[in-house]
Amino acid sequence: MAKLSKEAVRMIEGKNFTHLATLMPDGSPQVTPVWVDYDNGFILVNTTKERIKYRNVKRDPRIALSIIDSDDPYTMLAIRGKVVKIITKGTDEHIEKLSMKYMGKKFPWKRPRQKRVVLKIKPEHVMFD
Repeated sequence: MAKLSKEAVRMIEGKNFTHLATLMPDGSPQVTPVWVDYDNGFILVNTTKERIKYRNVKRDPRIALSIIDSDDPYTMLAIRGKVVKIITKGTDEHIEKLSMKYMGKKFPWKRPRQKRVVLKIKPEHVMFD
């Protein structure tokens, strides 16, 4: 597991949008903007079981993340890693936490039948620029 610097953690914990790349069945990349969270060396992404990124990481856990500092768009953090766990408990509370971080209000797009999951990502290669 790659160790994240204090500056990298600051970017992950900040209100910075992240792009998550996963791999399609044919090996082509699929990229989605996501909200991220940090927990003891791991990066957390909340999604639903209906999303393509979820299906992709279930089949192939390799991912890449790109984070741009919203205060300085010339500062960038790139991470390659793997989804090491798919968490199914506490996911509604987690999306509410992320919504407060990014929007300052309750999550507005909740649908009753949606099944949320949290992707727990282990960073393996980190580039901070």
